[in-house]
Amino acid sequence: MLNHQTLQSLRQLKLTGMADGFEQQLSQPSTHGEHSFEERLALLVDREQTHRDNNKITRLLKAAKLKLQANPEDVDYSHRRGLEKSQMAGLLSSHWVHQHHNVLLTGPTGCGKTYLGCVLATQACRHGLSVRYFRTSRLLEYAEHRT
Repeated sequence: MLNHQTLQSLRQLKLTGMADGFEQQLSQPSTHGEHSFEERLALLVDREQTHRDNNKITRLLKAAKLKLQANPEDVDYSHRRGLEKSQMAGLLSSHWVHQHHNVLLTGPTGCGKTYLGCVLATQACRHGLSVRYFRTSRLLEYAEHRT
C-alpha cells in the first residue's frame, strides 16, 4: 500500500521518470535488492533527469518544425560533396551559436543543404537550444512581417 501511495505522489509531483524507475525497481526486486538505498535513489534521480532531458529535446524538435528528421550520427562523409568530418564536428558542438556566428550552407540543388541544416538544428536541440526551420523565401516573409 505504501508503494502505491509513493507512486501516486511521484506522479502528482510530475516526477514521471522517477515513478517509472520506482515501478521498475518494484517489479524487479532481485536486480535492485543488492543496491544500497543511496544507489537506488541515485538511479531514480538519474531516471528523472533523463526523462526531463528527453522531453525537452522532443519539445524543441517539435517547435523547430524541421523539414527532415536528420541525425548527426547518420551523416555520410564518404559522399563527394566536400564535407570534412572535423569541420562538421566543430559545427555540431554548437559553439558557433554561443559565439553569435552564422552558418551559410550553399551548393547546387540536391547536394544536401536542407539535410545538413536539419542535422545542425537537431544537434542544437540536443544541446538545449531553440531552433526554427525556415526556407529562405519564408524567412524573408517572416522578417518582413516582423518589422
